[in-house]
Amino acid sequence: MTSSRHQSFARPVSGARLVSVGTATPSSTYTQQQILEWAHETDPKIERLFRNSHIAQRHLYLTAPVDGGLPDETNQELIDKHLRGVLDIGPQAIPRALAPLGLAPTDVDFFLGITSTGLLCPGITAHIIKAMGFRDDVKRADIVGMGCNAAMNGLQLMTGWCQTQPGRIGVMLCVEICSAAYTLNRSLSTAVVNSLFGDGAGAVVIRSDARDGWADGPVMADAESFILTDAIDAMKYELDGSKLSFFLERNIPYVIGEHVSIPVTRLLGRHGLEVSDIDHWMIHSGGKKVIDAIAQHLALPDHAVRHTRSILHDYGNMSSSAVLFSFDELRREGVIKARDLGVMIAMGPGTSIEAALLAW
Repeated sequence: MTSSRHQSFARPVSGARLVSVGTATPSSTYTQQQILEWAHETDPKIERLFRNSHIAQRHLYLTAPVDGGLPDETNQELIDKHLRGVLDIGPQAIPRALAPLGLAPTDVDFFLGITSTGLLCPGITAHIIKAMGFRDDVKRADIVGMGCNAAMNGLQLMTGWCQTQPGRIGVMLCVEICSAAYTLNRSLSTAVVNSLFGDGAGAVVIRSDARDGWADGPVMADAESFILTDAIDAMKYELDGSKLSFFLERNIPYVIGEHVSIPVTRLLGRHGLEVSDIDHWMIHSGGKKVIDAIAQHLALPDHAVRHTRSILHDYGNMSSSAVLFSFDELRREGVIKARDLGVMIAMGPGTSIEAALLAW
């Protein structure tokens, strides 16, 4: 769209740009019906959950049945699955982000790894560095347990570092192996989670280089955080026996919808912008009701959330990596123009809503 904001917005003259993105998923793909059959779910309410999710398929590391029944995976087996998945799709996503820039893992100066679906010590960065041959002096950090919004928090850290280190290369990897955090207990609340989440990895390359222009990627011009601590227990891990099971409160789509305008209005208001001034929206594919609630409360047209709905349909909710899949789809679409503005939104445990303003 064309708006007066193209002239009035105080566009950053320099900054850290998101210059490339790469994504990856497990090779195994399952329809919702196949997952129902794998889990031996026959409750009509659970079947309706799966079929009304707006999800056609998901990529997952599902353990094969044994003698017609599901194996009872131990905590150690689930941790091992998480690490295997990290080392499978992480080293696929990173080169897909680096290669278009003519870069290799040895060119990376700061590596940030993000996950919420498994606890490893040493963290995923150490394992990826060993597997891919990063330099031994690469700076690194791990973010564990922030949930679906973690990519947004990571981008704030990465762009801040790159802003102070012109010409240096930062890589952020979000890799979520949600199938390493599955619990099958026939409850409706657990079925909500099992009907929604998929496995996926997204990597983004960030740098601050005066030679880069709008066509190389957007500057992260600003960010805004909002945490609703009154709903701190609305999304969380809890113990089911000896295993971690993710819990989602049923009203969470409405909680997100009612509050999403708070950080978005703060973010845009600082720059004299309104929702109608934004050309591109990259929103976490949290679920059909969540997407509907956000679109309704921000008065977004269907076209604005096309990438979010597409990711949900083809991959499900991949936790922190999902918003990078939306960013990747937008770039691939080829519709971005000079001076365009975008907003990236992700939400997760806390309850947290994170928003960022991107400027091309």
